[in-house]
Amino acid sequence: MERVLTVGLDGSPESLAAAHWAAEEAQRRKLTLRLLHAWPLLAPEPARVPAELDQNYWAKRLVHNAQTELQAHYPGLTVVGNLVADDAQDALIRAASESEMLVLGSRGLTPVESYFLGDISMIVVGRAERPVVLVRAEGRTEKPTTPEPGATGDVVVALKLHAPYDELLEFAFTTAAARSLPLRAVHGRSSPLHAYTPWGVDHTVTQEIVQGVQKDLNQALRPWREKFPGVKVADTIRLESPARAVVGAAEGAELLVVGRRKHHPDVGPHLGPVAQAAVHHARCPVAVVPHD
Repeated sequence: MERVLTVGLDGSPESLAAAHWAAEEAQRRKLTLRLLHAWPLLAPEPARVPAELDQNYWAKRLVHNAQTELQAHYPGLTVVGNLVADDAQDALIRAASESEMLVLGSRGLTPVESYFLGDISMIVVGRAERPVVLVRAEGRTEKPTTPEPGATGDVVVALKLHAPYDELLEFAFTTAAARSLPLRAVHGRSSPLHAYTPWGVDHTVTQEIVQGVQKDLNQALRPWREKFPGVKVADTIRLESPARAVVGAAEGAELLVVGRRKHHPDVGPHLGPVAQAAVHHARCPVAVVPHD
């Protein structure tokens, strides 16, 4: 079976940015890139009718223009177009199950937009069986914060210890290796109440917490360091809420990788607080990887 990477197209600048990101990734991983445009009102394919009478003209043009642009930028990449007469949400979820990963455009969010977010991308992210990457359009107007020293241009993975993380680390290490980038594992943990004193924070308590987390991080990362010896690995431990720690650590990153638990089909799509914060507020592309 042909290994493909699928990107959803809807004609927006965000979906075109996603297509370019997907093309780069497909080329690195030696995958076929599939451009998917789904619309329930697509008509049956007409036989030899003029373009002005073809009800699917604009859908075809959208895919054709993107395909032409991508093949010009990535001449060695196999790019195929796919028009589907189906609801976009259902088509994308099905496409994700058939692909190595699914890539979608994501809007930059103001606080109000963030509150009302409920678009197709979030439903797909919550239900897809394979990793979904959300990419924002270029030319953002948000004022960036200052990234951590040495944090620019890496792959960041949000790691929750004492939970399943093999699928998460496999995706993060594979991506870092394909892009020849360093990888940084980030763990955030709020300080316990007994660490606080009337005069501030008891650093003896926080130091013990950091040492314990560091030991667990080293144990979690050791087999992946051995499997990917060419990937330079670092870690960051922040004593603050995991969501805040991950979003802050991702400033300047090439990609942020977060996980979500797979859910029973009868349960609605759900993202945990870290994944929610990442897809709403991280400025870099965000990969959401489902795991058991």
